[in-house]
Order: sequence, then C-alpha cells, then structure tokens
Amino acid sequence: MSLKIYNVLSRKKEVFVPLIEGKVNMYVCGPTVYDLSHVGHAKTYVSFDVIARYLRYIGYDVLYVQNITDVGHMLDSGEDRILKKARQLSAGPMQVVETYTRGYFDDMDALGVYRPDISPRASGHIPEQIAMIQTLLDKGFAYEQDGSVYFNVSSFPEYGKLSGRIVEELAEGARVNIREEKRHPADFALWKKAEPEHILRWPSPWSDGFPGWHVECSAMAAKYLGQTFDIHGGGIDNIFPHNECEIAQSEAAHGEPFARYWLLGGSLTLDGVKMSKSLGNTLTIRDALNQWRPEAIRTFILSSHYGSPIDFSDTAVEAANKGWQRIWGAVSLVREQLRTADNGAAGPEVSALLEKAKADFIKKMNDDFNAPAALAVLQELTRQVNTLVNEHGPHTTGTLAAIDRLYRELGGEVLGIIPEQAESGGSAEREDGLIRLLIDLRAQARANKDWALSDQIRDRLKELGVALEDRADGTIWKLA
Repeated sequence: MSLKIYNVLSRKKEVFVPLIEGKVNMYVCGPTVYDLSHVGHAKTYVSFDVIARYLRYIGYDVLYVQNITDVGHMLDSGEDRILKKARQLSAGPMQVVETYTRGYFDDMDALGVYRPDISPRASGHIPEQIAMIQTLLDKGFAYEQDGSVYFNVSSFPEYGKLSGRIVEELAEGARVNIREEKRHPADFALWKKAEPEHILRWPSPWSDGFPGWHVECSAMAAKYLGQTFDIHGGGIDNIFPHNECEIAQSEAAHGEPFARYWLLGGSLTLDGVKMSKSLGNTLTIRDALNQWRPEAIRTFILSSHYGSPIDFSDTAVEAANKGWQRIWGAVSLVREQLRTADNGAAGPEVSALLEKAKADFIKKMNDDFNAPAALAVLQELTRQVNTLVNEHGPHTTGTLAAIDRLYRELGGEVLGIIPEQAESGGSAEREDGLIRLLIDLRAQARANKDWALSDQIRDRLKELGVALEDRADGTIWKLA
C-alpha cells in the first residue's frame, strides 16, 4: 500500500510522490523562543517527529528543517515578543533567545524528539530575507512606505488558497494590525522600520529595521530545501495568516510552487480550555515531565491523529500511561526471559504473528500517518505476546529476540515509546525493582507458611493494577 497524505492545500488525501525519488525535503515551523515550551509544542513536534521517523523507516532520505524564530514575531500590540520578555527579565534580547532556545531543545530531547537536521535562526538569515524582499519589490508584488515594506495581497490572485480566506471579505483588523501606510488591511509586513527604542534592528536598503515574521520561513525554506519542496508542517493555528503569507510571497518571488504537501497539526486544549497566559492555564513541558514519563506523554499525543485536536488532562494522560505500561510490561518480560532462554529459532506461528502485526502497523501508518491506529496494533500485539509468553512458555532465544526486535522497530524506531533499555534509576526500572522486591517478600512468606502476608501482598498489588502469576519457574508480574 502506498503512503497517502491528507494535503490541506488540496483538501484531500493524495498518494505521496516526492520531487526526487527516495528523498523527502520537509520544513516545519519552529518555536518563537521567548518563553518555556508548553504541551502544545509537545503535541506539534512529537507528531512531526513520528512523521519524520516513519518516512525514514520506510526508506526515505529525509532532510528535516525546523526554524527558530528569534526576531519579528509581533504581538497584536505591535511589540516584538522577545523584546517584551527581555524587558520583563531586565535582560538582553539575545540572552532571552539563548536561554529559551536551549530550554526548547532540552525539552524536546527529554521527550525523545529527534533534533532536526537543520535548525536555522531568523536573525542569522537577514541577508536572504532582504534579497527576497527586494525581488518582490522588483516584481511589483510589494511596496515601500516610509521605510517599511509590505506585500500587496491584491497582486497575488491565489492569496487565500490554503486557508480558504477571500481577500475581499477580510474585515478591518482581522488578525492584522491596521496601519495607515498599508493599502489593504490584509497586506502584511515584509520589513518594518524600527522605532528609535527598538533594539533588534539591521540595516537594509529601506531603513534600519527588522524582517516580518512570515518572510523568515520563506527565505530559510528556500535556502535549505529549494524553491519547491515536498512537505510543509506546522500547527493549524498558523494557517492564517502565517502559512498563507508564506505561500504568497514565496510563489510570487520565485514563480514556482512552494510546498507540495501541507500537513497541519490539530490544536491542543488544557482541560477543555485553550491555553492562555492571561488565563493562567499553560502547562510547560518540564512541569508535565515532572509528573509523567516522556513515553506516557508521547503515547497520549499519539493516541490522537496528528491533524485532530486533543485535550490534555490528568485523566487522559494517566490512561495513556497505563496503556504504555502494559506495552512496556510485555517488553520487559520478553527481555528478562531472553537472558535465560534456551537457544533456538522462532517457530512459524510466532513468525506469522509478528509479520502480520508489522504489516498491519505499516498499513495504518501509510494511511496519513495514522498513529492512533498503529498504536492499537501495538496494543493488540502486546495482548498476544502476553498470552504467548505467559501461557505457552518457556520460549527459545529466537522467538523472544524476534518479538523484542519488532517492538524496537515499531514502538522504538517509529513511535519513540519503547526505550532501548530502562534508564538506570529511571521510574520504569524502579517500578520493576519494587514489584520484584514484593514478589521476593511474598515468596519468603510462603516459604514460612505465612499465608496471610502472602495473600496481602498479592491482593494489594492487584488493587494497584499488578497481577501476579505463579509458575513452575517462578512468579511473574504483569499489568492487569
């Protein structure tokens, strides 16, 4: 089955055919680094991490570019987000940028998100942005007004083709700051003349100023991926005006299509409410990681399709955590038995079971990267593995190694929820160690014929969702 992608630009699923056979060039809008990353960022970047992982898994050579916005992202008030944060902290703007850029990558590393191949900064690509703006002026798609440069949306008839917005119907003030020097309320800034107090500024042919937010992505995408590339990703919240403006200025400047496939991730709410600093209901990634394992957060995110909205709540993440624990419990059991298993090849029934699971997983992921369905395949595999290992053991090294290998591929390499091994001192290892300590204490109680204590340990563990099974070769545990 060929990989099919829902293309927001065409509003339909399409068979994915890259520009260059075997190679995928992908650009994803990155964060504006003026504060700690929150769980909404986790939703976006875990989703595109899995997309990039899967493309590589099925054999594509992926060049993944994700920008860092460190200038030009303005508040509705017209103030640069980074300059506002710098003022609040009594710090320099680049000090703010460095602090939160490092914080962003630390958070992504903790979530198991692979780093992009290239992470260009907007402030490091001012010459490319100036050159693109000059091209738009030369071609008549932009105009200068008092040192600032604006894109003329009426000069680009296809403006609105991604979001479905119609220029003539855009109301005054709709998602844009209305300024007297603009010819149309939808015209957007390519270059802004800096006010005397504005610190982030560069010389240009028009004024000392700074680039507009939208032109940054267009210039950096073209530099590293070419004027036309395969996949553009990001959050649905940026479809208008940001993504729409990217398309207009890029295609006007180059005369070529911009991104061929648009993949936009659904939004995330927190307990049913959109996150907002003014409401005080934001949750940072590091605070979330203080409460849950990274694999649990990833499992929660992957329980919803990348393009669908999702609500982050303690109940939902805890349910995802229990689902992950079931999978990890099976993996741990397989790896433990593998240490002492007798040599031998995997039997045909086991091989057939694993081949079917892999084929089902790929089929689901080929359907627009359907991670929830792929996760369900892994959960069904876990049910079958638990039955196989617990009821039909002991098994040979070939059988156990084949099971472990498939978990590493599908759950580890693609979904990123199965670690190579439990981190030393990590919560999974501590959990296993504590349960085994209780199993040993129960075995000692049984040897002493202290049946009351033995039953108490078993029953309390059962209340916590841990089932014990006494076998001839010892007691094993699994999540109930």
